[in-house]
Amino acid sequence: MVVDLRSDTVTRPSPAMLEAMASAAVGDDVYGDDPTVNELQAHAASMFNKEAGLFCPSGTMTNQIAIKAHTQPGDELICSDSAHIFIYEGGGIAFNSGVQARCLPGDEGGRIKAAQVESAVNPDDIHLPRTTLVCLENTTNKPGGAIYSLQSMQAIFKVAKANGLRCHLDGARLFNAMVASGHTFPSETPSDRSHQPMANGHAGEGSEQGCSYGPPDVGACFDSISICLSKGLGCPIGSLLLGTHDFIARARRIRKAMGGGMRQAGFLAAAGLYALKHNINRLACDHARAKQLGAALASLDRSRFVTKIKPVTTNIVIFELGEDFDGQVMKEALAARGILVSRFGARLMRFVTHLNTDDHQIAYAIQALREVQDDMMSR
Repeated sequence: MVVDLRSDTVTRPSPAMLEAMASAAVGDDVYGDDPTVNELQAHAASMFNKEAGLFCPSGTMTNQIAIKAHTQPGDELICSDSAHIFIYEGGGIAFNSGVQARCLPGDEGGRIKAAQVESAVNPDDIHLPRTTLVCLENTTNKPGGAIYSLQSMQAIFKVAKANGLRCHLDGARLFNAMVASGHTFPSETPSDRSHQPMANGHAGEGSEQGCSYGPPDVGACFDSISICLSKGLGCPIGSLLLGTHDFIARARRIRKAMGGGMRQAGFLAAAGLYALKHNINRLACDHARAKQLGAALASLDRSRFVTKIKPVTTNIVIFELGEDFDGQVMKEALAARGILVSRFGARLMRFVTHLNTDDHQIAYAIQALREVQDDMMSR
């Protein structure tokens, strides 16, 4: 058995998704006449009460397009010091937009607060860069899948508007955040979810983040939103950028310059439409399975072997080994048992649950963890 817990980007399309892709009506999206792409863009935009959307190959591209569309060279944006746009997008803020980042220290979950944003806005002084943009990430990636509360997002948006700033959301795992907040999508029809039994949990279980929120609530807090289809939603490729008609018109020109124009992209857009209609509520299964992994880690030796486990809110589990143990050794020991994981540092490890991990695989991974602990502690 192989259990791939490296990331939720490793998911594969289900037979039903592949069928939707194979039967898609297509055109040339660069000319704007691919009907399935147009339907996907309109559908996603309407979910968030936005005017328009733009289908792109990746979340990195949608984030970088948004930054460029909102700023001018020499500007400054505000983000968390653990933000994906700052750490994992190849220096794209500087490379693509000529903008610098003011990185604020996040809390344990990587979240920043409205008061921090307000204090980081530069005054109107020719010696200082113009602060023009605030970027949030929900859920947070590197800090472990934490979610922003609706109240926190609203407060940051209020500060941004009062200071003439735009707000962009890196919502690569935004649907995970909404499900974890307790929101359900009542119009969703069961499909892939039917072969993914709920694993000791339900949507929103244990959510201490405040009230639940859905797409319209999030849409009201941001000028632009990036959402990924190729993570927990299970698509093979694709992300969407949402905003006003004027913003998306600018974004389309930037996408072209970045080489992101696609032709018969409807085959890929069909996967996105399928995911948005069938694969959102089932994210609660991934969260429940991540909590099972977290509980299993908590049952290991906490004095020496696993010394820290970040709170498990969604589908990401991050933990730290004791100083006597090497993360690479653990990664290789798990791989020898068919368990694939990511290493975030010398002793920092990450597991991510997703559409293609089931209860049996999680049980197998937990048993492997116990075996690896015994082997490593006996050396």
